[in-house]
Amino acid sequence: MKKLIYFVLIFLVSISCKDTTDDGPIGNPNGGDDPIEGVRLVFPFEDSLCNEGTDLTPTESTVFFEWEPNDGAQTYILTVENLNNGNIQQFETEDFIFPVTIQRAVAFRWYVSYNSQGEALDSEIWNFYNAGPGVQTYAPFPAEIVSPSMAQNVPSTNAVLLEWEGTDVDGDIVNYDIYFGTQNPPELNTSNFASDQLTVTVSPDTIYYWEIVTRDAEGNTSESGVFQFKVLD
Repeated sequence: MKKLIYFVLIFLVSISCKDTTDDGPIGNPNGGDDPIEGVRLVFPFEDSLCNEGTDLTPTESTVFFEWEPNDGAQTYILTVENLNNGNIQQFETEDFIFPVTIQRAVAFRWYVSYNSQGEALDSEIWNFYNAGPGVQTYAPFPAEIVSPSMAQNVPSTNAVLLEWEGTDVDGDIVNYDIYFGTQNPPELNTSNFASDQLTVTVSPDTIYYWEIVTRDAEGNTSESGVFQFKVLD
């Protein structure tokens, strides 16, 4: 009976989420055959539009989150973050398919962790949009900061390369606004910038703040949130 329930859940998941990227094997996002730490995520797909669920209402739907089971895990912690308001939900489960009721027309971030011999192992972190009724275009996902990382100490230098990664389910990102400076919130440094990296001038022994605003072809925008780093003396 339990196996039958799992098969039914897997079937529901397979029709609930539509991957807007090319289908392919799930593995190391940087290429190669090296395994990633933690469990491998399955559904909802990375940077995808999840356009159906169960128990649908105009504002909410139940999405079945799925990952590959791991023999070393007794329980898993599923973390689901609402990227619109920052609300985080966490669920502990022994299963590898777990239903969560979430808002529609909202972007989410999710990952799974478990404890192995006293060490916490996390999966990759995936973004997705839970589709909403009548929505024709979706804002880009908040830019993922690559470097410098949050609160990183940078060796003394006169210039730092800011790097980030933008993603969008519609695939129509056109440019970025970069906010940068010594005050929080930072002031606009560069607008309508087409690249995903920018070299900025810095001074030793100074803390800097920066934020990326991503813009798509429809004029939708998203904010990365403010990050900071310190240039050492």
